[in-house]
Amino acid sequence: MVYVHLAKGYEEIEALTVVDILRRGGVDAKLVSIEEKLEVQGAHGINVSADITFEQADYSECSMIVLPGGMPGAANLENHEKLMEHICQMAEGDGMIGAICASPAIVLAPHGILKGRRATVYPGMESAIEKGGGIYVSDGVVRDGNIITGKGPAFAAEFAVAILEAIAGHDTAADVADGFLI
Repeated sequence: MVYVHLAKGYEEIEALTVVDILRRGGVDAKLVSIEEKLEVQGAHGINVSADITFEQADYSECSMIVLPGGMPGAANLENHEKLMEHICQMAEGDGMIGAICASPAIVLAPHGILKGRRATVYPGMESAIEKGGGIYVSDGVVRDGNIITGKGPAFAAEFAVAILEAIAGHDTAADVADGFLI
């Protein structure tokens, strides 16, 4: 199970592209609202109804947490204490984390999750990665162990395919990427 988290002000393309590509690859992916209701407004005024609320999510069945960027979405994710507990547990255990755009800098780096790891981030936020002990890489998508990071909206599909490959394998990811014209 992959949980893609929605907080008010999230970057719509980064969240929805991941769910779309994962579901095309046969992966059980759910949109999880950290707000009090299912409907969450993105950074560009697009309202999306999540599949479940944070309280309904069973993290014992979750193999990956995905964190879209966008502002103030990334900050809202980082301010959610219980979500941060799950993120830290995943980082320390055998679970996976995907973070794109502002989320590597705003959500992961301040908690030491990127320490000693290669990561990418939205331009202008590189120093946050380094301040958190990470190694900034300018690539569009970077995987270092159980963490996959993406630079921003233009890399949403490539980021999603990297997540699919990590979860379902190279062949499945290649098939979906081909069908998606990536």
